Amino acid sequence: MWEVFENSAFIINRYRTETAALGYQGDTVVNSFGDILCCAIGFVVARRIGLRRSLIVFVCLEVVLLVWIRDSLVLEILMLLHPVDVLKAWQMCR
Repeated sequence: MWEVFENSAFIINRYRTETAALGYQGDTVVNSFGDILCCAIGFVVARRIGLRRSLIVFVCLEVVLLVWIRDSLVLEILMLLHPVDVLKAWQMCR
């Protein structure tokens, strides 16, 4: 459901105006397929390693992504729901 919603005109325009993704045009079919495949693999891994370790992996990945590329799932959700100008400037290296 997210892949369909993410590629709707509403979300694409929201990304362009409220996040650091200024020229965002929507995902390609290959990108959407990759997201769905990674999501399925993530569910299998999470099921095998349990809730506690899954949460640790999630937090570690979010921190690495924030430091490395100034972007993460939590940051994107925050910026879509309640944009923060300081975070947007930080993401754009201003």
